[in-house]
Amino acid sequence: MIFHIVPLADWSAAPELPYAPDSLGAEGFVHCSADRPTALAIVEARYRHTPGTLLAVELDEGALTAEVRRAGGPGDPYPHVHGPLNRDAVLRVWEVVRTPGGPADLTPWRPEV
Repeated sequence: MIFHIVPLADWSAAPELPYAPDSLGAEGFVHCSADRPTALAIVEARYRHTPGTLLAVELDEGALTAEVRRAGGPGDPYPHVHGPLNRDAVLRVWEVVRTPGGPADLTPWRPEV
């Protein structure tokens, strides 16, 4: 399993299509994390002051249709997906819970019905 951090507005923009963030066009890949602690560290380092709801999309690496590469080898905590994220590879979607002065955490996302 790998994780991708994404603003809710971006993830929800075109739910019928595979998800392709700006980094895919700009850098040729989608940034991911190898595990939950690494995903939370990325939230703290890069998204601490990003407004709005953030999600951590948990993906089944084996179900992704795009190639996953780890520049640092098999244990690299920052896998790159070289193509859009096919939504049928999503195992779970987590909401990133940020508290002022405290660490971020993940809770199951419960979309508005």
